[in-house]
Parts: sequence; structure tokens; C-alpha cells
Amino acid sequence: MKRSKGFTLIELMIVVAIIGILAAIAVPKFADLLRKANEGATKGNLGSIRSAISIYYGEQEGFFPKPTADGQLGTILTMDGGKYLKEMPAAYAAGYHARSSDSKIDATSTTDGGEWGYCEDTDESPKHWGDVWVNCTHTDTKSTAWNSY
Repeated sequence: MKRSKGFTLIELMIVVAIIGILAAIAVPKFADLLRKANEGATKGNLGSIRSAISIYYGEQEGFFPKPTADGQLGTILTMDGGKYLKEMPAAYAAGYHARSSDSKIDATSTTDGGEWGYCEDTDESPKHWGDVWVNCTHTDTKSTAWNSY
């Protein structure tokens, strides 16, 4: 008798089932890694903006940047050919809001718009002058509200 070479149908079905199980486990983990990467990028961008504000504050001898008439902080920080920032980085609360380089100028409240929040130099809340945060009330992967950073 000649023995044929190859796989039986049952062997192929078992391999396909195993691959399916592995894919069902790996795909959600991959999506979670993407969300964590976007969170890390947003937190890093927040640190960059805070550093730029600190440099501006030091160079202007105690004055925080005032947003432009249209309420944008990025215009001030990117002036003079990118003296403080080359470009305004994006805030991205993954899964809740689209990427946004805009800034919402508001004393200290959060309106959940997904952009940067910034407290300008006003009499409303002097202890928060120059604060910048992610303007989002949702939570990250560690259940911390975005606006608490």
C-alpha cells in the first residue's frame, strides 16, 4: 500500500481553531496597547506644553502666556519660529475624542471637549495661573480622569 503525504482534514481544522483562539486573545490586547501608547503620547505632550509655559514664564519675568483673541494658546507658544514649541502638540483621549491641538481657555473647569485646557492669568483663580491640562472628564486605562493630569 502506498501512503499519501499531507494533512488530514481534522488536523487542519484543529490548527485553524488554535489560530482562531490565539487571535481572539491577541486582538483585544493589541487594541489596548494602542490606547496605552496614545495615552503616553498625550501625557508626554502635556509635559512639553508645561515646559514651554515655564520657559515662557521665565523669559517674560513672571508673566504667563496670554492666549490669542481666538482663544488659542498654541499661537503664543509657537511664535518666533518655534521658540517655545515647534508646533502645538495634540491631545488625544483615545476612544473618547478626536486628536486636537486646540486649547480651551477657562479658569479651571473641564467641559469635556478633548482639547487642552489652560488657565490664563486672571483674577478668577490666581493659584492656577498657567495651569494646563487635558480637557476631558473620561478616564484612562488606569481609571484616572484625564483632567487630573
